[in-house]
Amino acid sequence: MANPTATRPPQPWTAPTATDPVDLGVHLPGSKSITARALVLSALADGPSTLHLPLRARDTELMAAGLRNLGIGVSTNDDNRWVVRPQPLRGPAHVDVGLAGTVMRFGPPVAGLTDGPVTFDGDPVARTRPLGPLLGALRTLGVRLDVAPTGGLPLTVHGTGRVAGGEVTIDASASSQFVSGLLLAAPRFDRGVVVRHQGPPVPSAPHLRMTTRMLRAAGAAVDDGTPDVWTVEPGRLSGREWDIEPDLSGAVPYFAAALVTGGRVTLRGWPRNSAQPVDQLRTLLHQLGGQVTLDAEGLTVRGTGTVHGIDADLSEVAELTPAVAALAALADSPSKLRGVAHIRGHETDRLAALARELTGLGADVTETSDGLDIRPRPLHGGGFETYHDHRMAHAAAIVGLAVPGVELSDVTCTAKTQPEFPALWSAMVAGD
Repeated sequence: MANPTATRPPQPWTAPTATDPVDLGVHLPGSKSITARALVLSALADGPSTLHLPLRARDTELMAAGLRNLGIGVSTNDDNRWVVRPQPLRGPAHVDVGLAGTVMRFGPPVAGLTDGPVTFDGDPVARTRPLGPLLGALRTLGVRLDVAPTGGLPLTVHGTGRVAGGEVTIDASASSQFVSGLLLAAPRFDRGVVVRHQGPPVPSAPHLRMTTRMLRAAGAAVDDGTPDVWTVEPGRLSGREWDIEPDLSGAVPYFAAALVTGGRVTLRGWPRNSAQPVDQLRTLLHQLGGQVTLDAEGLTVRGTGTVHGIDADLSEVAELTPAVAALAALADSPSKLRGVAHIRGHETDRLAALARELTGLGADVTETSDGLDIRPRPLHGGGFETYHDHRMAHAAAIVGLAVPGVELSDVTCTAKTQPEFPALWSAMVAGD
């Protein structure tokens, strides 16, 4: 019998409004980006690996399931300790990417190493996300593909057990994941890979540095000393222990709450030497009016209750754009957010969606070619469409801290990276 709740539409969720400064110390789940990369590198290694404190959320569960379907042993029974046991990659298989950019872009290069066809598909919106440059690069490197007429999903990778590799030139201006996907699998290619980017700047450069750092940690020979050129030599990857850092992007809505309410939020367990763009975030939060400290307790953000407008290039931290836009709508002066044209191809067109939804609450927002101009106005409650996008839900929740009656169309989309978000957010605002 069909599950009667399977197609039930999500119930609207009214964001809680803060009456007092928030004061929160929290251990957040692991980084989605680090968890995804560790899973792929572990699957391609020559021995078992263990991921300590990984993120258990929809995106990472989909990555684990996809690797299992390719023949890899991935045990996720223990929330705090996932074990990956490499096996020969096999097809035929199917990989459900959901709406996860990491799965749809890291998976096809791995699938080229299988011994049979591997199909990829996902949520309807996933079929609109850009994949063309990655797929073109894979063809150049010797992988045979069948691709939808749109140039993206659904697609089939016809694995032959090996990928020739070699040199390829791509335009990765739509997503740094095109480069990361090629690099992560490259040690298993016959000739490794040399990737040259040609086009507008590659966004989210810290994520590329994360990729090369983790490749080296697994034993790969990587040269990223020439701008826009990345070389990975063929060779063995070692199984190892991966300590997954707390998710910095997932912490940003809570840090924003400190700014809006004049409170304090500490992300506990933060490492001294991080693979995530913590320096860029510290600078950004300082410009917005926060005080950021890193000590033995963790990474702490304090606010005054007044948010300042900013003029900021967010190209290296584009994932933060929805949260920063929400703060800008609550600021004491106008803001100009730049360098994020590529987020039109994320879970939704985030620039259009933010402009539409913030304007609906009373803000004065103009889309530009690569960002948003936001002029604060008195805001009011109302509906806020989340577009199945966890970052849009975060933006609405931030505005709701100061504006009663902000009603999210769907808060369950936050399960993509943090299933506990609604409960944790409500408890923070309530002071529990």
